[in-house]
Amino acid sequence: MTYNLDEMRELLLQVQKPARYVGGELGQTLKNLKEVDVRFAFCFPDIYDIGMSHLGLRILYGALNAQEGTWCERAFQPWPDMEEKMREAGIRLYTLESRTSLDEFDFVGFTLQYEMCYPTVLNMLALGGIPLLAAERTGLKNIVVGGGPCAYNPEPLAPFFDVFSIGEGEEALPELTDKLREARRKGWSREEFLYEVARMEGFYVPSLYETTYGSDGTIRSFKPRREGVPPVVRKRIIGDLDRVYYPKTQIIPFSETVHDRVTIELFRGCIRGCRFCQAGMLFRPIRCKSAETLVGDACTLLENTGYEQLSLCSLSSSDYPEIETLVDKLICYTEPRGIHLSLPSLRADNFSKELAAKITGVKKSTFTFAPEAGSQRMRDVINKNVTEEDIERSCRIAFENGNSSVKLYFMMGLPTETDADLDAIHSMADKILGYFYDTEKEKRNRYIHIAISLATFIPKPFTAFQWEAQNSEEEIRRKQEYLYSRIRKKQVSLSYHECRISLIEAILARGDRRIAPVLAYVAAHGGRLDAWTEFFSYERWLEAFEKTGVDGNFYSLRKRSFEEILPWDFIDIGVSKDYLIREAQRSYEAQTTPNCRERCSGCGANRLLGRKCDV
Repeated sequence: MTYNLDEMRELLLQVQKPARYVGGELGQTLKNLKEVDVRFAFCFPDIYDIGMSHLGLRILYGALNAQEGTWCERAFQPWPDMEEKMREAGIRLYTLESRTSLDEFDFVGFTLQYEMCYPTVLNMLALGGIPLLAAERTGLKNIVVGGGPCAYNPEPLAPFFDVFSIGEGEEALPELTDKLREARRKGWSREEFLYEVARMEGFYVPSLYETTYGSDGTIRSFKPRREGVPPVVRKRIIGDLDRVYYPKTQIIPFSETVHDRVTIELFRGCIRGCRFCQAGMLFRPIRCKSAETLVGDACTLLENTGYEQLSLCSLSSSDYPEIETLVDKLICYTEPRGIHLSLPSLRADNFSKELAAKITGVKKSTFTFAPEAGSQRMRDVINKNVTEEDIERSCRIAFENGNSSVKLYFMMGLPTETDADLDAIHSMADKILGYFYDTEKEKRNRYIHIAISLATFIPKPFTAFQWEAQNSEEEIRRKQEYLYSRIRKKQVSLSYHECRISLIEAILARGDRRIAPVLAYVAAHGGRLDAWTEFFSYERWLEAFEKTGVDGNFYSLRKRSFEEILPWDFIDIGVSKDYLIREAQRSYEAQTTPNCRERCSGCGANRLLGRKCDV
């Protein structure tokens, strides 16, 4: 079904921000259907304002549309007012480019960035007229594909997806569309097509694997159902980022989005080994773009879009080897044009005075650091490798460059944490206030504000803490109140995340296929946009666990043994399980591990690029 915009005019005038639903933006891709043989709906399971800010969408949208015969279009979760009107009018969820309903597409792909988006995924499928269960779909149409960070434990969503793309998708997804063309030429059935996809590197087909469970509820075995299907799925990785596709332009939204700017990606991976950090393990080994490529990408995108802000993106921007040279070159372009250059994800241990001066020379901004823990013992446990001296030096540099606002990110509920570690968080804020007032008046601003943001620790797959138990709700709230009662300076503010969302997130992060009925229940009873606190209902989730007979605490509050088969063990990210076990054991002794540039610790990721990894 294709919808006419004129016929929808009256409906659109009744909802907030109708620009979210009309398409037609500058930079979108339109193709002649007579020249298209594969249609791909790229679905972002959140609203337009969020999805249009996502760099991955921009890259994959461009990479697919660069392929001859493939047309990739976009779809987003509507805001509740629009969804209500669509259901009343019998309008299915449609793409913005052609306003075609999802059920008309060959591929319906979802980027899975956050576990709390899972009910939204199911809602979008239902709203688009697509059967929820993969087993209910037939023919070479409506092939539902998932990718992104959450696809590294795809099991909670396994019954709903036909295929998961494991790893980087710029090359993998065009190969998937080519495989569909081959299937049509050779007259394959849906089952034959999925079998051949399962044999391609970096693709997981859930229907071709089976899980058995022991009497204690743990996994007894996980194995392929058919001969020829690999027992282990290795992630796809791109070796040379200078050569891989990167967009030369991007879609310019009609309405404001979360990030209205050009973003360039410095590198993938991370040299650090923070033991709680999933992204730092998933995207190893580190691969950098050259400064020449980055400057070229940035200038081209700024010229083609007219944006007035440029952001340098990575897991740890100051770890880019040529960061100061790169910033110098970019400032030569941005400063005369009044373009704001931002450099997020800075680390306190390699933040230089020269770099601070270059960035603040364009525009004053808040300096954000993530110590993650207040005490040095706790930072050693998580392998943050940041000292009190690093934090002091970085804050003094920021204050001397005229910055009067510092944002600090911490985690609470980390393994081995005590109240003394929480005390160290507010003690650090007090020390930073002292650094500010110690700074010469001529160099610093008049006022100082320190914002402490407190997140709840969630044990994630493929981290050294993947076996750990999460704190209970009672313990999390006790710690929140304990710390809040100790923040007494008016220049210091404290905010923390809703812990109940974190509790559900932990269940979904470490869940297996038995979680799927819970997701279906939540979606069927109004669950969507659960990442938004105003739409999240803890009671709905509790009801879903009760009705389906699933014990959520089994997945979140239970410490697991190193011998237990984990739901994601069949996926090879390059980083070995032995390495993660070693890191977990080192954490109990508060022993740190140096970063990859100082010494190879034998994680195993280099073998993905044919390089040696020390043991």
